[in-house]
Amino acid sequence: MDSALLSLLGAFLLSLLGLFVFIWSMRKGLLLENPRAASVIFAPGEIGRADDPALPGDEQKPLRDAAAEAGEAGHPPDPDELLHRVEADRSTAFPVFMFIAFACMWLVLGSVAGLTSSLKLHMPDLLVSEAWMTFGRIRTVHLTAVLYGWISNAALGTIIWLLPRLLRTPLMGGAWVMLGGALINTGIASAIGAIGSGWTDGMEYLEIPWQIGLFIVAGFICIIGPVLYTLVNRKVESLYVTVWYHVAALLWIALLFIVAKLPGVHTGVQQATTNWWYGHNVLGLWFTPVSVGAIYYFLPKIIGRPVRSYNLSILGFWTLAFFYGQVGGHHLIGGPVPGWLTTLSIVQSMMMIIPVLAFTINMAGTMWGRMHLARYSPTLRFMMFGGFMYMLSSLQGSFEALRSINQVAHFTHFTVAHAHLGAYAFVTMVLFGAIYFMMPRVLNWEWPYPRLITLQFWLAAIGIGIYFIGLSIGGWLQGLYMLDATKPFMDSVAVTIPYLEWRSVGGSLMVLSHVIFVGHFLAMALRFGPQRTGAALFWPRKAQELLHGE
Repeated sequence: MDSALLSLLGAFLLSLLGLFVFIWSMRKGLLLENPRAASVIFAPGEIGRADDPALPGDEQKPLRDAAAEAGEAGHPPDPDELLHRVEADRSTAFPVFMFIAFACMWLVLGSVAGLTSSLKLHMPDLLVSEAWMTFGRIRTVHLTAVLYGWISNAALGTIIWLLPRLLRTPLMGGAWVMLGGALINTGIASAIGAIGSGWTDGMEYLEIPWQIGLFIVAGFICIIGPVLYTLVNRKVESLYVTVWYHVAALLWIALLFIVAKLPGVHTGVQQATTNWWYGHNVLGLWFTPVSVGAIYYFLPKIIGRPVRSYNLSILGFWTLAFFYGQVGGHHLIGGPVPGWLTTLSIVQSMMMIIPVLAFTINMAGTMWGRMHLARYSPTLRFMMFGGFMYMLSSLQGSFEALRSINQVAHFTHFTVAHAHLGAYAFVTMVLFGAIYFMMPRVLNWEWPYPRLITLQFWLAAIGIGIYFIGLSIGGWLQGLYMLDATKPFMDSVAVTIPYLEWRSVGGSLMVLSHVIFVGHFLAMALRFGPQRTGAALFWPRKAQELLHGE
């Protein structure tokens, strides 16, 4: 039995196992509407109290006044519950800061490499004197830096910060988590050096040589152990939906990477099947659950209201687990693969509409009548933008799997535009918002220049808008030209040039927003700017002082 069928069989068995767990959950009543579980992110007395740590202290009151509803008593939060949160935050401060610092470093490197590769598409003679500057290598450096360096580090920082908070338990094994982070980033740095020198495994999203991939696998193992140990020793009865998403995401990415990087196993057509099984699942079973789980925490927390339907949130989690495993096969339509494989992928791609609608309806219900709070809360803007783009990118991806659309969009810039709609407009914007919320709690210090947060949001939002719209139009025209037998192939290249130039314009705005974001992060960490709150980096403070602003 070849490796591709083994991978598909393994995914099927995991889905079957998930089905049995789902049935067991129904029998135990875990899928009944559970207001208590929906409120677990709040301390007693905290519901109705809006909070955005990205805002300076003097700007919190307008947000809270706008979020308050008539008749609310406004009781202070329970200090004992807040103390658990403070202890959890203190236990994760060093690991979270490490992950976010690495993420910022790779974001700048990956952004510069991405803009360079974008410019090369309409300026092919740019930077051609050295082999490592060629498009094939610099674009792969960009992918590795942003997917593994930026997104994965920021995702790990978010997970490590949120889980102890949600479990009311300090992180256990923080030193192992930091060792895991060091191993992962050693692997990323080594992979970028190897790719620049021409050493690569040659599969998209899997270019990292398997010898270097061992560092990444070891790093995830070092992180998963403490996370599971903390989960087992939790002090809460109800697991909030974010815990489900984040713990599952850690297990999924470790399994995906190990199977996809097995040396000497995947060859030929089976290699292509495994490649897209991994390539799509790294988005759907790693980036997506981390980001959706983050929205389920930060968005209700900012507005001070529980999620509208806890039942819908759990339904979204299980349907994501059931349907996403085989989605990547639609990238092989027209290739030398069995017809049942691509048909199964198309069916599961369309079924993905269920978890997306469950999430969208839930978030719309939660925000109903509270959309205006985005005027006051910069973090809320990122979360709302990212949540809307999750709906848009997922629905587009489902319909893009249909053969009638795939035959035009395949092998064109349209697919690149769609990938950035998911990985940037959805995932990256959510991670920006999460970092803006987390870092004041991690560093016990306010963001020194709050206006830069708004500037960074609009530069990123406008940049990805120009990027996506321009590349979608250019890619669709490219596909139509390639399908027209009367047109020479070079016409399909020439028609994309104006849109590729707009891509670089949008990319430049995005890079500028990243420079502002990372510069602001450094200013905060180094205590530049106006005097804000609190003590120096990671200094212990009295519990009562730490409770202030929580």
